[in-house]
Amino acid sequence: MAPRMIDEKDAAILNILQEGIDLVERPFQAIGERAGLTEEEVMARIAELKNGTIRQISAIFDTRTLGYSSSLVAARIAPERLDEAAAIINRHPGVTHNYKRNHSFNLWFTLAVPPNSRLGLEETTRILGEQAGVEAIRMLPTLKLFKIGVNLDMSGKQDLTKTKAAPQYREEDRSQASRVVTEQDIRMIRELQKDLPIVPRPFDQWAANAGVTVQELLEGARAFVEKKQMRRYSAVLNHRKAGYTANGMGVWVVPPERTDEVGYRMAEFKAVSHCYLRPVYEDWPYNIFTMVHGRSVDECESILQAIEDETGIRERITLYSTKEYKKTRVSYFTPEMDAWEDEVIRHGGAGTAAAEGEMGYATGKN
Repeated sequence: MAPRMIDEKDAAILNILQEGIDLVERPFQAIGERAGLTEEEVMARIAELKNGTIRQISAIFDTRTLGYSSSLVAARIAPERLDEAAAIINRHPGVTHNYKRNHSFNLWFTLAVPPNSRLGLEETTRILGEQAGVEAIRMLPTLKLFKIGVNLDMSGKQDLTKTKAAPQYREEDRSQASRVVTEQDIRMIRELQKDLPIVPRPFDQWAANAGVTVQELLEGARAFVEKKQMRRYSAVLNHRKAGYTANGMGVWVVPPERTDEVGYRMAEFKAVSHCYLRPVYEDWPYNIFTMVHGRSVDECESILQAIEDETGIRERITLYSTKEYKKTRVSYFTPEMDAWEDEVIRHGGAGTAAAEGEMGYATGKN
């Protein structure tokens, strides 16, 4: 099937969906009012766009404020075993993103474990590394969040090397967030994290599933935003099918005394969707990570060069994803995590790491 051509009305809808939709009983009607379309037109267009351009429309929760532990993980794996190793790692339900990248650390994945995990984040990482037969593995958890929030310009009119935008969610938001999660909250989170059905009243069935009224569900969703546990309720796009065919992870060596200043300046670039401070190792000196999305590798490089010119930080490399093994959302408070740990524990774990000296973690050991 030929890819759908995105027209101006589609672009308007996609921009609204990325910014965040209104948490109301008839959300597609509300989008139509903003875009100058009827509810039926909005639903029809979104249904078509979900055939490729839109991955999912759902709540985007902040993993850590719900009590989960998470980390970016880099692994070095023999190239001929990379596909096999990625498939093994992908079995863990807390692995949400997994990519092959152009570096000796050639597999990069994100991992989250729930607050009731019996293994914990570090042990889970060790077991995954051992199961996958990695040569080396490095945990790279977030030490400081400068920005998180993808908002691709669908108009095609913005100069991504210059356009600035205030971060949607950063360390200050996370530090102010509530950490209280009640049993009713969990029931609502289980529903709100699902992909929004394209029907006039999509929240009705979810409310019934959670044992609350529609108004209680919507009030609860708005409260999650106010408590900074939900970053927003919005769409995630398939970047490539939306025209953003390249994503570059620019990693920088920033002097420790400048990390706050530089991190927040980098985060101001709209083309930067994620900006973090992460730990370093003897074989990994890069401490600030900036993810940029562009319509080409050249555009990504132009954006990173603009960041370099503005900050004066010259020591960097760019890692491009050359294969996507997995991209999804964390499913919170679901039984799959328990099932994975049950199986590992039942089989006695993965044993003691035979090459522990090559299993580096957030402590910085090699």
